[in-house]
This record gives sequence, C-alpha cells and structure tokens, in this order.
Amino acid sequence: MQKNSAEGILKDVFGYDAFRGKQLEIIENVVAGNNVLAVMPTGAGKSLCFQVPGLMRDGLTIVVSPLISLMQNQVEALKIAGIEAETINSNNSEEQTRKIWQKINAGTLKFLYVSPEKLMTERMLDHVDELNINLFAIDEAHCISQWGAAFRPEYEDLAFLHNRYPKTPIIALTATADSGTRNQICDKIFSGNVTSYLAGFDRPNIALNVEIKAGWKQQLLKFMKGRPQSENGIVYCLSRKKTEEATAILIESGYNALPYHAGMAGEARERNLNRFMTEPDLIMVATIAFGMGIDKPDIRFVFHTDLPGSPEAYYQEIGRAGRDGEPAVAHMIYGLDDIRMRRMFIDNENSEPDLKRRGHQRLNLLLSYAEAPECRRVTLLKYFGDDPEYEKCGNCDLCQTPRATIEAKEAGQKFISAIFRTGQSFGVAHIVNIVLGKMSDKISQLNHDMLPTYGVGKGYSASDWKTIARQLMARGFIVSDMEFGSLKITEKGFELLRGNGDFRYRPDVTFKKSAKSSNKKTAAAIRDLADADQDLYLKLKNLRKEIAAERSVPAYIIFSDKSLVDMAVQKPTSVDEFGDVYGVGAEKQKKFGKKFTDFIAENLV
Repeated sequence: MQKNSAEGILKDVFGYDAFRGKQLEIIENVVAGNNVLAVMPTGAGKSLCFQVPGLMRDGLTIVVSPLISLMQNQVEALKIAGIEAETINSNNSEEQTRKIWQKINAGTLKFLYVSPEKLMTERMLDHVDELNINLFAIDEAHCISQWGAAFRPEYEDLAFLHNRYPKTPIIALTATADSGTRNQICDKIFSGNVTSYLAGFDRPNIALNVEIKAGWKQQLLKFMKGRPQSENGIVYCLSRKKTEEATAILIESGYNALPYHAGMAGEARERNLNRFMTEPDLIMVATIAFGMGIDKPDIRFVFHTDLPGSPEAYYQEIGRAGRDGEPAVAHMIYGLDDIRMRRMFIDNENSEPDLKRRGHQRLNLLLSYAEAPECRRVTLLKYFGDDPEYEKCGNCDLCQTPRATIEAKEAGQKFISAIFRTGQSFGVAHIVNIVLGKMSDKISQLNHDMLPTYGVGKGYSASDWKTIARQLMARGFIVSDMEFGSLKITEKGFELLRGNGDFRYRPDVTFKKSAKSSNKKTAAAIRDLADADQDLYLKLKNLRKEIAAERSVPAYIIFSDKSLVDMAVQKPTSVDEFGDVYGVGAEKQKKFGKKFTDFIAENLV
C-alpha cells in the first residue's frame, strides 16, 4: 500500500483500516479535480472526504466553516495527527496571524480553516490569488440555502469561488439538506457543474420519541430520572428565559447543567461551550444559538421542550446525539401553543411571500412527523428523499408502542362547525367547552349554550377534544390567529365541513418513563466488555482526560471511545503493538504510544 494513496493516508495518518460507504468514491472524484456535493449523515466521516484529498494533492486546502469553536477543534485534531493546520479568525492575535501567513507563504501549511466572511473579503482573496490552492472545502453547506434551517447570508458570497478559481475543485458537505436545499447548493456554489452524493440520512442508533406537552418542567424531570447521571445531553428551549428556567430546574434537581443563548456575553458562551466539550456529565440547556457543528461524539440525548421550526432544524439538532454510533435518544414535547408560536414566527419574518409559504410548508411537514400514525423514522427519512428498506425501524415510540388511529370525520366536522358558528373568534378552550356542553361565564354571557353545536361532543373527553383540535391544526384544517389565538377555518377545513375529505385522529399516549436506558454508570460503548476490560477502559478514560486537560482540548480529540475500547481488548504493551489499535495513526503512535502502553502494562499487573 502506497503511503500517498488514499488507503495509505487513511491508515498511516488517521489509523483506520478501511473507508466507509461512499468515502473512497468521493475522495477519488475530488482528487481527479472534480466538484462534489456530499450529503452524509452525522458520524459518517465527512471530514475525511476533504482531508484525505487535501493531503494527496499539492498545495493548501482552504476549509470554510461557520463557527470558530468548530474550526479550532478540527485544527487541534489535525495537529495531533501530525498535520500542519491553522485557523484565521477573530480570536487570533496579530502575532498569531502573522506566523500563520509565514507558514502559508513557505508552503508548509496543508489546511487553513476560515469563516466565509473572513475568506470572501477582497483583501483575503487577493492573497489567495497568489497561492497554490488545491481544494476549497465548504462545511455545513446547507447554510447557503434560504430554504434551509440555518441560513447564513455570508455563505451566499461563496457562490463567487467557482468563477474566480475555475481550476480549483470545490467540495461542499452537509448532513442536512432536502431536495430544494440540495438544488440551491448545486446552483449557487457550482452553477450545476457538480457530482452529488447522497449517502443517506438514517441514524438508526437514535431513538425517536414525541410526547404531547403536559407540563414541560415535570416532563423534562421525568425524562431525566430515567437517564444515567453521568452522561452529556442537550436540552433545547425556544426562548432565553425558558433556557435559564430549565437550567435552574436541572441544577436544583442535582444535575450538572449550564445555559447557552444569544443573550449571554460571548465569553460566557465560550466558557460554557468549553466545559460542555470536556466534562463527561454536563447538560447544555440552549436555544438554537448552540449546536451547529458541535463535534462531540458522546452526547447521549437531545430533549426538545418546544417544537423546532422545520424538519431540517429538527434533524440538525437531534443529529448532535450519538455521533459515536452508540444508543442515544431524541425526545420532543409539543402542543397547540407551539404550533401557534411557530406560525407567528414565520408570518412575522421580514421575508418574501414565497419564503413564508415555504416556511409554512416545512412546518406542516414537521407536524406530520409529530402526528405520524406509524414509524417516525420512515416518515422523517422519506421527507429527505430516502427510501428505507424497512417499514418499521423498531427504535421509535410508535414502533415500540403502536397506536391505532380512529375515524373522526364527524368529530372534526362538529369542532369546525362550532368554530364557524362562533364567528371564528375564539380559542381552543372555549370551543372545547361548547362541544362538551360545559357551561362557563363566557358561554353564558354570549348565549353560546343556544348553539346547535353545544353539547354535541360528549362522547369525547376534554383531553380528547384538545387532541382532535391539535391534529386538525397539524393537518391544515384549522389555523390559530397569531395575535389572539382564535381559531380560523382553512379552505381544507371548509371542505371537510361540506363532507369532502377524511380525518382520523390518534389518541395521545403519555410516556410512563423515558426511553429505554440503563442506570449503569458504565458507558454504552463498553457494555459488551468483560469486567476486567471494563475496569481498564475506565482507567484509560481517566488517562485520556488528564492528557486532554494538559493540552486544553476535548478528550475525544486525543482518542475516541472506540479506540479506548480497542486498547482495553488488545492490551498493547509495546509501541509497535499500539500502532494496531483502531484510530492510531503514525503521529499518535509516536506521541502517545509509550505513555499508554506503559499505563496498560502497569494496570495488567
């Protein structure tokens, strides 16, 4: 095997024996000088698709990334692997930037990470014009699309790269892009001159659960009580206030938790992020200001206290869990107020009508997922264009606890009729009281007890009617006024009222406990190890933590959990044997071989 071949670099530099999926095909295409769009699920090894070609081709690879923290972590990982890499960002001192440019001009730097706004200045591009650039790699490429969940206006300027540097290949990478977003990426970044690879979106190790909101504080704590204490997780909240509130609740209940939102000072956010990346039991409670590109492999759960804005946003956020391939949980709670708030956010956006229309379409599709009658994973994958081979994944709440839908066309008509007969001027609670025949001061004052729809729904409980209302809203029969919350009937709803169309509803089932989890303190990655090997593994984790602290980097940058498991099984006691461990390349073998093998030998006595 030649060391400068793709396979040779994979083994010698990164310590892996074989490529996965379409990695090698993508790499060969890029090395040949072709443009590539790679859509690959989180944890599928996107970085190797530009790092290996960057090492095979002469010159400098420029990597465009949206976040300083993400750039810094990837640079540190490359340096530990023995690769010359740097990042130019706003945190650099003038002296640091000067030294980086010395490396660039000397031709010794292989990878330069920059933000799009830093790269696309005329001054920076004038410098780039003079350099031997072998590849542009655009990470988180979905940020360029206005149809996507994380639009970044700065990314649009990247559309000029292929015109200014027509002989330099570009690879764009993302884990989150539906067909519309993929088309925009191809048009804007490549003007259509690109080979696209869609490697699938399936993350089968993440359990998918959706629960109807019925007191979010209690539901969050109930979920947490079913989880081991010593694990990382993310709790997403819609507002800054709720983020602070949820953090306080978790801390009061004995959990190690920190907030993260745009209202905090930048230094505080950076400090909390650094703690999250290094501490093994910390829960980050955050708004969507947190998370893009978080390269932490052992996040065991993502809990949404509110409905995200779109399927892309949801998939992007849950994708931060289980990057190591071990079991993880995505648990979301939502209710009628979530739907109303999301509609209001879309309508209040300062954007073109077409964008608002697309926003409502995407929200409707997320609601279809939340109210799915069967396997959630199949529903989600089909949205992104995947065609799963299975009908049931076995790892979502609907597969584990199937729930039948009930024919409810007449019930839907009764509810919509009550909305119409009250002038479409009241919210859910008042309409529910009317169909139940429940007297209230408002009903008495307005004589709504005289309506033909008063008391026509006594065959259902108040809880059932609220579920019916939510599912009528989720399926587009009714909408909620963004200012006052009064219910309005859509054209689709009027059609149902006239007897056209169908409506079925699925009774709600609240979770008696959180998704299956073990209270063992042993990490999921070692559940199959012998007891003696588990003990060695835990000791190796402590050693890794000490080394990471000395270098001020996250522990996984030193070695992944999978590498530590392999060490615990193989028990290498020489530096040569250490080179056979998963994820140990030549540079890591040289840097850490003696320390780890001496440690293993000592703990085998």
